[in-house]
Amino acid sequence: MRIQCAVFLVLLTGGWISSASAVDKPAGPLQIAVFEADVTPPLGAPLCDAAVEPAKEIVDRLSARGVVLLGAGRPVVLCAFDWVGIGNAGYDTFREELAVAAGTTPDRVAVHCLHQHDAPGCDFLADDLLSPHGLGNKLFDVAFARTALKATAAALRDSLKKPAAVTHVGYGKGKVEQVASNRRVMGPDGKVKMIRWSSNKDPIVRAEPEGTIDPFMHLVSFWNGETPIVTLSYYATHPQSYYAKGGVSCDFPGLARGIRDREQPGVKHVHFCGAGGNVTAGKYNDGSPETRPVLASRLAAGMLAAWDATRKSPLKATDVTWDSRPAVLPVSSRLEIPQLRMTIADETANPTTRLRAGRELAWAERCAARHPIDITCLKLGSLAVLHMPGESFVEYQLAAQAMRPEAPVVMAAYGDYGPGYIGLEKSYDEGGYETGPASLVAPQVESVLMNAMRELLK
Repeated sequence: MRIQCAVFLVLLTGGWISSASAVDKPAGPLQIAVFEADVTPPLGAPLCDAAVEPAKEIVDRLSARGVVLLGAGRPVVLCAFDWVGIGNAGYDTFREELAVAAGTTPDRVAVHCLHQHDAPGCDFLADDLLSPHGLGNKLFDVAFARTALKATAAALRDSLKKPAAVTHVGYGKGKVEQVASNRRVMGPDGKVKMIRWSSNKDPIVRAEPEGTIDPFMHLVSFWNGETPIVTLSYYATHPQSYYAKGGVSCDFPGLARGIRDREQPGVKHVHFCGAGGNVTAGKYNDGSPETRPVLASRLAAGMLAAWDATRKSPLKATDVTWDSRPAVLPVSSRLEIPQLRMTIADETANPTTRLRAGRELAWAERCAARHPIDITCLKLGSLAVLHMPGESFVEYQLAAQAMRPEAPVVMAAYGDYGPGYIGLEKSYDEGGYETGPASLVAPQVESVLMNAMRELLK
């Protein structure tokens, strides 16, 4: 596969390590290695877990991107894919293979997706469960997923041959205008009165207030003296403009990232989707092709504003730490393993329903086995970067910032895609799509994740 667009940050850290098998080395000078790998699917490949049309044309190339510091222990790998989601055994496999490539342990690898819908996903366990019933390779192109992972791992290994010195870390934030809006439009009774999907032509729906969002683009940067090397941007919203017609695309966040690539050709730009599970561009997006570049330009303007607001701080290996909290999330009460198995085996059932049951069964079985998800935090001096699973609601991002008001906190969500939407406890009584059929966790998930965040940020 042609290496084109994945950037990774592998951080060798000097802080304490949560994994007993990870042994630190003496702290040394920090360095950073940056790389890219093309992860664009072939024509005909399923997109968005087979929920939309398969790939008919390549509108934009897709990438897996990220960032790296070398010099103070085992590497930490941060990775962002232009895919809809990587979940369950897929998530485990990606972390394991990237860990081998980086010479680290899987608990020190964070894999995230930007969640574009005209893009593939990956869940090897779901495919294993579906294959005996003639449904293998229907959720995603399994061979392509493995090829993309190998290409990414190869790019990671190659990047370690040419690291650059790191002396400073930067942080800035800039307001993004007219992009994000909360998808759950609430009524006076405290219930969801309407859903503001990613695209809307209804003027009544679009006229509703933005609702709860994080309006800021958060930007982390790594420097060698006065020379910037790479930026990591974080913004919480679903990335859909127009979609579901088979046109593979990195959509407006990927296009915004490309604008910044052209504006600063000497700096690598990596973008992560924040906790945008209940946030879309629906207030400002009519779903027309012409709106996509408009949204991209607004997002790029926010990236530039965050860059202009950046303030640098010296960074040494001893300032870099990695912490992890394994969390067992509570499964939704509506997921019954025997019923899901029956649905998958029922040849008279709707194929889409059977495929969805495969994803749900994969998650339910992992929950039954009490398989944990690692909630992790990278600290760069006073700056904290949290890594969260699924389609976490924006309130988790805002809560994390409130837990540590004296210093910046940024968040990447869409890690392990297995749990689907992750709302607050009260959200499950409010109605709406996200905490109805699309969430695979129980309301008690809020206390599990909030406790993990508090421990990581204290």
